[in-house]
Amino acid sequence: MKKLGLLLLIAAFTFACGTKKATSTSKVSKEVTIKKANKKNYKQTLRDRYTFVINEISTDETYGYSPENAVEVGGVKNSEGPLNEQRYLNALEGPNGEEVTYYRAGSCCPVPSENGFMGKSAMLDNYRVTWEGSKDTVSIYINMYDSTKLKAPKGFTLKK
Repeated sequence: MKKLGLLLLIAAFTFACGTKKATSTSKVSKEVTIKKANKKNYKQTLRDRYTFVINEISTDETYGYSPENAVEVGGVKNSEGPLNEQRYLNALEGPNGEEVTYYRAGSCCPVPSENGFMGKSAMLDNYRVTWEGSKDTVSIYINMYDSTKLKAPKGFTLKK
């Protein structure tokens, strides 16, 4: 029942946002984006059942912090999408090694994905992350439909 609700929600966002007439240039751009998404099935490594192995911190200021550069954890094909999102966040620590806490703020932002609804689009999840001593929470955007090599967003450290 939850999967049906998620599919209906994705369909509503997909069709509600598609009111603009595409030009031939935007069609080519969209096809290129979808072709790139087709290659996003990277096999992640587990540290333990609830944590991914991540060995790199991104130098890109937008990685994870913007919907256009979301973290791609994959897992939806194996019914492990939400678990993979948690495995990713469990691998992060605050800037000085602090334990992070997080909660899912909701879904947003349709993105093209052959692994998504009808092989065309998917929705990102937005998590709010904080740690002891932080002055604010941080939004991290995660894609559970596609998977690429994982990095920590700039400003975070990694569990050893």
